[in-house]
Amino acid sequence: MDIEELFTSFNKKKIAVVGDIMLDRYIFGHVSRISPEYPVPVVDVSHETLRLGGAANVAVNIHTMGANTVLLGIIGNDENARTLKTLMQNHGLSSEHLFHDPERPTTCKTRILSQNHHIARVDYESRDEATAAAEAFIDRHFKASIESFDAIVLQDYNKGALTPSLIKKIITLASSHSVPVFVDPKLKGFFNYSGCTVFKPNLSEVASSLGIALKNTDDDIEQACKQLMTKIHCQHLVVTRSEKGLTICNDRFTHIPAALLDVADVSGAGDTVIAILSLSFAAGLDIETSAEIANIAAGTVCQEVGAVPVSPAKLLKACHEYFKS
Repeated sequence: MDIEELFTSFNKKKIAVVGDIMLDRYIFGHVSRISPEYPVPVVDVSHETLRLGGAANVAVNIHTMGANTVLLGIIGNDENARTLKTLMQNHGLSSEHLFHDPERPTTCKTRILSQNHHIARVDYESRDEATAAAEAFIDRHFKASIESFDAIVLQDYNKGALTPSLIKKIITLASSHSVPVFVDPKLKGFFNYSGCTVFKPNLSEVASSLGIALKNTDDDIEQACKQLMTKIHCQHLVVTRSEKGLTICNDRFTHIPAALLDVADVSGAGDTVIAILSLSFAAGLDIETSAEIANIAAGTVCQEVGAVPVSPAKLLKACHEYFKS
């Protein structure tokens, strides 16, 4: 496999990302005292950063690798929405396919950190299901471009954008056009994605969905995958297993160990996995090689604090080292 040729081919791909869009705010500071009012740490703020989160983080990861990326979802009509659209513009992403709902806030997660350790998180969000108008907007824009998509990512954070009816419409239409659908699920609506191409839950989501206690061993994972495949009916099941890497289940099992890199923060690693997995598969790689590259990409972003898009240069170097060994 020619890695440079693969990365160049990403420029010819167009990927749709549909799901829950977020704004991530990081407040960095230092804790040196406890509040005299309540027994809580006082954070002396040094600086703040704003980043794209959720489905928007998936989109920016794909776009950073050179692909044409279409992001569909819902935001509010508030200051966070304006900030998010500015960030998208700065990253070269269009906001024309976002539905503005004045009745709901733009999802914003504020993380407070001291010495790069998370102290607290403050969420502004609505978990209500998308309105009929929002669903119709997304469906209309999706249908208008379906023939141009090389892959579709459904990024579910249980914030309401991916309704059961919208999921069914997208998977049915994609299937009729032979466009692969990649799903990054959350527990609510976990079994709504029957018929997708790739289903990518994490270890805890698999255990919770099946109502079982699950050890992070290959044998336990394989048994759980067999159960899950009978319920999801996907072509490929990819289970992310934190420090154990990931497991692929189709007509066989493939266990891929985690990339051996220094981990600073796992925030956004799942977004990176689904982004690079879908893009590599769309570029013609098999699911196992696509997962290996996605696994390497996740390792590179875990070296940074907070959710950050993958660096093509870092990923290229890491891929060369991995496939050479």
